[in-house]
Amino acid sequence: MDAIEERKVYRLVLTGGPCGGKTTGQSRLCTFFENLGWKVFRVPETATILLSGGIKFADLVAEEVYKFQENLLRTMIQIENTYFELGRTSNKNCLIICDRGFMDASAYISKEKWDRMMRSNNWNPVELRDNRYNQIIHMVSAANGAEQFYATEEHSCRSEGVTLARELDYKAASAWIGHPYFDVIDNSTDFENKVNRMIECVCQKLGIDIGDRLSITSRKVKFLVSGPMPLDTAFPAFQDFEVVHHYLQCAGPRVQARLRKRGQNGRWSYIHTIRRPQQHGQSIEVRTQLSHRDYLNMLTQQDDAHFTIYKKRRCFLVNNQYFQMDIYKEPSHPRCKGLILLETYTSLTGDKLKAILPKFLNIVKEVTGQPDYSMFNLSLREDWNNTKKFCYSLHDQDDADVKTNGHSQKMINGKA
Repeated sequence: MDAIEERKVYRLVLTGGPCGGKTTGQSRLCTFFENLGWKVFRVPETATILLSGGIKFADLVAEEVYKFQENLLRTMIQIENTYFELGRTSNKNCLIICDRGFMDASAYISKEKWDRMMRSNNWNPVELRDNRYNQIIHMVSAANGAEQFYATEEHSCRSEGVTLARELDYKAASAWIGHPYFDVIDNSTDFENKVNRMIECVCQKLGIDIGDRLSITSRKVKFLVSGPMPLDTAFPAFQDFEVVHHYLQCAGPRVQARLRKRGQNGRWSYIHTIRRPQQHGQSIEVRTQLSHRDYLNMLTQQDDAHFTIYKKRRCFLVNNQYFQMDIYKEPSHPRCKGLILLETYTSLTGDKLKAILPKFLNIVKEVTGQPDYSMFNLSLREDWNNTKKFCYSLHDQDDADVKTNGHSQKMINGKA
């Protein structure tokens, strides 16, 4: 593979509510990646550009507001495309930070008008949310969890100002529910650590080993959920997706590779994931977005030792915490029948962790790192008692051995 093929172009949306740290975070993220030798482009917020020309929403009638939003999105797409093209021709790895993205506009328009706008412009939300950007990060407003800092801004912040800020924050986050790599950075730590968590989050998705440059505060946690599923009305706003996973043959025992197809209404996005053991106690996953053609080509490398995994994935927000719930579907191994797993990323533990979990779900227990709930193991065709491919983990050791195809494989954080 030559140098051009190895270059990365990573399209990141940084969004959030009022006084969430978006501007500071963008600057810090830019500096961090430039110090790594990356080229960084910062796409300006389209609404700010247009509104600086003297437009006042109070002076517009309803249809004018609609046309403004429509033209704002057309302009946004063109501005972003300009930076995306520059990223593709850059001779360095390139991070493109978008100050808000396409779906943010849906927070400020009714669902009926949004659907009308999508139809009239032949825009598809799956393409413009899931496939256009590699990752979405929402910086939660200081009005939600750090009110004392929101109230000390130079402008006057009345109590109703804080309430409105919370509402805007929730709408901005809800607009991105369903993106495959959507992360919410809350106010559970001080601001310095909040920004570090945001930078760390980007590095993890890119597979960059950050060593001890940033403190590791957040981890993926997984819970077993007992059915039957609650009615849809019990959930807050959610997005449902069909998800298909294929494990691929790998050259060495220390590597796992899989393909994922994820979509709604016949529109799909495709991801290739390679997981390798790394230093500093991190299991790094490198994800690459694929075209449909590349996906079909890579399917020829499917590992026949694994079932194809079929799921329904439901994504939703509860108390500023982003959850993904996987409902396993047939055809599958009988061990997957009726299986429901809930995942989120958090730095909380113990009772504080339990307090943020959805109350409308029957959560049986936490299964983080337990090999019986690893998708790799769940997909194995052979019975677990009669296979050498089952991956075991010794959670009390940083460098745990895993028996895979008769080889000794290092596994980090309970996942191979």
